[in-house]
Amino acid sequence: MNIALIATQLIVILFAITVHEAAHGWAANKLGDPTAMIMGRVTLNPIAHIDPFGTVLLPLLMVIMGAPPIGWAKPVPVNPMNLKNPKKDNLLISAAGPVSNILAATLAGIVFKVIIGLRPRTIYDLNLALDRGGSIPGFNPIPILAIILFYAVFLNMFLAVFNLIPIPPLDGSGILIGLISEEAAQKVEQLRPFGIIIVFGMLWLGILDLILKPIWFIIQQLLF
Repeated sequence: MNIALIATQLIVILFAITVHEAAHGWAANKLGDPTAMIMGRVTLNPIAHIDPFGTVLLPLLMVIMGAPPIGWAKPVPVNPMNLKNPKKDNLLISAAGPVSNILAATLAGIVFKVIIGLRPRTIYDLNLALDRGGSIPGFNPIPILAIILFYAVFLNMFLAVFNLIPIPPLDGSGILIGLISEEAAQKVEQLRPFGIIIVFGMLWLGILDLILKPIWFIIQQLLF
């Protein structure tokens, strides 16, 4: 794979993860828990959120292997004692991450469509670049920006949908717990020690491809 394309995906996924985590902290602060704000986690500075393995090494390995660049950042601290309605508020805090990625993808998609409208040839340049593994003949900033925006749409949407899977510690589990009984929530929480193993098992079995391929197809249809 082209090094430039790997670098592009890693930068975009780092931005997507940063937006995701900052949104969790922002939502917690709005709902009465300033813990993340006090600890400097409500920021778009990626340094505040980086986990060396989950944010850097794992996405790099995934991209090199041709897999979706899944990853995670340092967990955003939330003190439920500061929340007025812990069950409902935790649901909203969990949902804030995926929602922020959907909004980021939408914004990137709008800018992408504006660029295409102003310079239709960009579609040809982008297809040529993707076919060559990210290589653009010469230096033209417009196709380069289009590639960045394309991956911003795709990776933000993938991160949002991936995190909605209801397996701890993914956000989908926090949303699910906010909707079910306490007894059922305890059973979901029992999966937490095995959550990462389950996710990697899904990756190994190709189950994540069932998420990845439809998103890739839909985004191509919408953008092109």
